[in-house]
This record gives sequence, structure tokens and C-alpha cells, in this order.
Amino acid sequence: MDIVYIRGLQVETVIGIYDWEREIRQTVCIDLDLGTDIRTAAHADDIDSTLNYKSIADRLITFISGSEFLLIEALAEEIATLLMDEFSVPWLRLQLGKPGAVPEARDVGIIIERGEKR
Repeated sequence: MDIVYIRGLQVETVIGIYDWEREIRQTVCIDLDLGTDIRTAAHADDIDSTLNYKSIADRLITFISGSEFLLIEALAEEIATLLMDEFSVPWLRLQLGKPGAVPEARDVGIIIERGEKR
């Protein structure tokens, strides 16, 4: 299995459980590994034969910036479902961070894996 990745994608959204968090936009940061097979794209030198990280990033920015989740866990699950359904990703590893949520830490968040490696 090959991996197309995106690192450090930052998107502003409404996220959090506290009343004050529901009234502001906060930055979430995404690191993403997407399982795929790049051989066809490499042989054909054709973007339509692979996962287009620009299209994926644009879709995530649109989705996340328009969302209003309480928990990053819920946001992570919805991102995983979106990627697997809309981009036919068989496996992914997603790190979703909420920098600034704990002032004493550079970042806090979760890491999930979904699907099966082929």
C-alpha cells in the first residue's frame, strides 16, 4: 500500500463543549495518511488516477469550516467517513489536533485509523 499524505492542514471552525467555544472560531490542525495504490497514476502520469491531495484538502476545508461539532472525536469520525465515501479511500490515519486548547501544551488531540490496509 502506498500513502498520499497531508500535513499541517489548518482550518478554523466552531469546536468545543464550553459556551464560550460555541461563540468563536478555533483552529484545528490535521495530519492525514491516505492508503492507495499509486502505480496506475505513476505509469500514466495522470492525476485522475490517484488521490488528488489538493481536491481532498479543499473538500476538508469546506467541510470543517462549515461544521460545528462539540467534540474533536465526532469531527474526526465525520472526516474519516467523508474521505472513505467521497474519495474511495480504503484506509486512513488521521491526527486531529486542537492547538491552544490546553495552554501548557503545544497541541492536544486524537489519532484514529479507519479501514484496512491492502
